[in-house]
Amino acid sequence: MHMMGFIRNECFDPKTWIIPGDNSQTYTLRKEVLSNERIVYDRETSKTVADVIEALIGVFICTTSERAALAFMKWMGFEVDFIYVPYKRPVPANPEKLVDLKFFKKLLNQYSFRDASLLVEALTHGSYVRPERPTSYKRLKFLGDAVLEYLITMHFYNKHPNLSSGLLTDLRSASVNNDRYARTAIKTGLHKHILHDSQDLQRRILAIVKNFKQSSQDSTFGWGSGPVIKLLADIIKSLAGAIYVDSGYDKEVVFRSIKPLLEPLPTPETLKLQPVRELEELCAKEHFDLKEEDGKLKVNANGVIYARRLSAANKKTARKTASMAILAKLKKNKLHRGEPHSGV
Repeated sequence: MHMMGFIRNECFDPKTWIIPGDNSQTYTLRKEVLSNERIVYDRETSKTVADVIEALIGVFICTTSERAALAFMKWMGFEVDFIYVPYKRPVPANPEKLVDLKFFKKLLNQYSFRDASLLVEALTHGSYVRPERPTSYKRLKFLGDAVLEYLITMHFYNKHPNLSSGLLTDLRSASVNNDRYARTAIKTGLHKHILHDSQDLQRRILAIVKNFKQSSQDSTFGWGSGPVIKLLADIIKSLAGAIYVDSGYDKEVVFRSIKPLLEPLPTPETLKLQPVRELEELCAKEHFDLKEEDGKLKVNANGVIYARRLSAANKKTARKTASMAILAKLKKNKLHRGEPHSGV
């Protein structure tokens, strides 16, 4: 589509502008007003072109409709023909006997499932063995994950029209993550309604619930990334997917039903960064030395060493928990005020 020719990465300068295709000498500018150091032609990176295309898709979504955005993508050469296919799966007999419909109607802002078997599927773990057992929650989780991320993105974009893309991304990251979803599942009692047949899973869920009650309940990034945390988070996603299908693919219904569970959503004033990033930004700002050494994460803050052993199931979780511990020590010693983000 020759998109590169329309991209402008610098301010318009009439001294260097020539009408495209005009070979006439009449409009040639005098040599003395032109800079010999100006570069008239520029090479755009593939990322720049991709970003512009994504931005144009966003323009269509915000100013017209999703259907118009899909039409634009098709015009650009993307194969995006979407055809609604009936959702077929094994249906359990009397699904309403497997779930507490009254509980979920109250939980989901008075949403009533037209097809209770979708709710059963959203809550079904792979260990649950019954005749005519529905598919496990994983397909609905895959769908709900994408729907929730899109809805949260649109919510912050429309609510904060003056925020930078970076801060909007931080708000979304603080809202759409397994820690937050898992906490929501426990806070609302959803963990009690998961359909499974595993004593070991039940024991581990109870241990997580106990840990939740003993920890700060307003934390966004406080837990690890173990299978139980992921399961609890996935139930929120699969529930969103079930509502999406049951409502006839109505995203607004999904948002009205799920948003109260996730409240309060972060704001620019209450936003908390992921601990690893928060520590990195603090060290860069205060000129503290941050490094990993001898299996520990270490911060040299004005000659004082703060260290925490990297110990967890995986490196990502180890860095997160170590960063949280060091941040807590720095705050205790008045070396980090934990200032809220500005809305710029």
